[in-house]
Amino acid sequence: MYKYSEIDKKIVANRVKQFKNQVDRRLSGKLTEDEFKPLRLMNGLYLQLHAYMLRVAIPYGELSSKQLRQLAFIADKYDRGYGHFTTRQNIQFNWPKLPDVPEILEELSKVEMHAIQTSGNCIRNISADHLAGLTIEEIEDPRPWCEIIRKWSTFHPEFSFLPRKFKIAVTGCSEDRAAILVHDIGLRLIKDKGDIGFEVFVGGGQGRSPYIAKKIKNFLPKKDLLNYLEAILTTYNQLGRRDNIYKARIKILLNELGIEKFKEFVEENFKRFSNKKLILDKSTIKNIFKFFKLPSLKPGLEKVPEIKNSLFLEWKNQNVLPHKHPNYSIILVSLKSNEKPPGDASSIQMRKLADIADKYSFGEIRVTHEQNLVLPHVENSRVYEIWNELLNINLATPNIGLITDTICCPGMDYCALATARSIPISQKITDHFKNYSHQKEIGDLKIKISGCINACGHHHVGNIGILGLDRKGKEFYQITLGGSAKENASIGQIVGPSFSEKDLMGAIEKIIKVYKKNKIYEKEDFLSVFKRIGIKKFKEKLYDNN
Repeated sequence: MYKYSEIDKKIVANRVKQFKNQVDRRLSGKLTEDEFKPLRLMNGLYLQLHAYMLRVAIPYGELSSKQLRQLAFIADKYDRGYGHFTTRQNIQFNWPKLPDVPEILEELSKVEMHAIQTSGNCIRNISADHLAGLTIEEIEDPRPWCEIIRKWSTFHPEFSFLPRKFKIAVTGCSEDRAAILVHDIGLRLIKDKGDIGFEVFVGGGQGRSPYIAKKIKNFLPKKDLLNYLEAILTTYNQLGRRDNIYKARIKILLNELGIEKFKEFVEENFKRFSNKKLILDKSTIKNIFKFFKLPSLKPGLEKVPEIKNSLFLEWKNQNVLPHKHPNYSIILVSLKSNEKPPGDASSIQMRKLADIADKYSFGEIRVTHEQNLVLPHVENSRVYEIWNELLNINLATPNIGLITDTICCPGMDYCALATARSIPISQKITDHFKNYSHQKEIGDLKIKISGCINACGHHHVGNIGILGLDRKGKEFYQITLGGSAKENASIGQIVGPSFSEKDLMGAIEKIIKVYKKNKIYEKEDFLSVFKRIGIKKFKEKLYDNN
């Protein structure tokens, strides 16, 4: 993983000192809340429903065991003993006290972490495929490119106050595990005539006006990456709206101009930047790639042990993937159980997971955009051992990709913007479908839940999306069907009138029945059935009182 240079360390240390001074001025009354707001947002600090919330960056989702232990320490000393992993591969602390935040940032800086680029109208934390560098079908590891973009975008003088927040994701293979098509810019590494470059997509996003990104470039040479990103961001900065927060995202600009007109502006800016010192030479690229080599993996081929334990077999079938090195496996650690909100991990779990990572996975942990964790390099012969250790800390739930592996925003339990709760809905789904055999019978199915129209739970791209609404002081839930965040990305369709919390589980059961009844073959997934039969049959069943 990337290691900070002395310049990196100095920048972060200076930011901590600056923010401490700003917090002191706020506490003494020298700054009003309105004056303090832009300053705290630049340091990842939000004012939520009950308390402040600090969002910490985990660039492209990569953590060391040392960093995870430090997060556990912060959770215990400054919060309530847990952290919440988010859909942008970050972690949030929901209960820090304002006077303590500079100390938290100082503790983070000791392990090369910070909260820069996690909020405000800037280029946010760069996200990536959580299996980057691990799979045989990958064209190239996207993490070095994320690091290059991070270096370019952090403190960029022209892009620190954009019309609105801006999100970039990078993937290195045809299977999209980074949801690039619902980002402001999505980059996919591809090979063309022996050369590796990028497909470039622009204008994806969710919220009030969801859009799937459109392709703006079929093949962008590596050397031109930063110049082309600069051209896109400059176009947005020049033409994006600042008079209406709901129309300020690049997706709205692209929709109003049309892809061809938008592309013309980008190409004009790209030509103007041809003399800028942003062309990436092979030496620069090579130096960044050095940080992302595989650890020293043992040669040979040992298989995962054949253990006659039904619980282990369920977990192995669901949560263990093949590594590109035949002697190793990738372990997906589910943060979805009915004992805690999706994405939450206690300080005890974080410390133990750090120990497990040191013991079994070269001290490396990944964070997924679906609010789970990854142990990327585990010897096949030790998979059973690691399962036992995960079982002891309630991190061996065998549900990756299944109906209980929900994505969920904090909702009205924490967020001041929310119009309904989302965490209790996720927990009800987990409890209702907790039987593994039942989940496997249903098959791959993504449920995503948001507590308001801002769509932090990504409900627009859930196979089943659930949006919490307020109806005269009561919580209701609107259902969408047919969404996807993968390479076949689509926005879900609203089925009709919303459901009360009491009726929601019954509605989900009806959806599942229609799906199962219309499967042509046993393993046909929900999205395939939906695309084939359409929404009408689901509507008929949902609003039939019989």
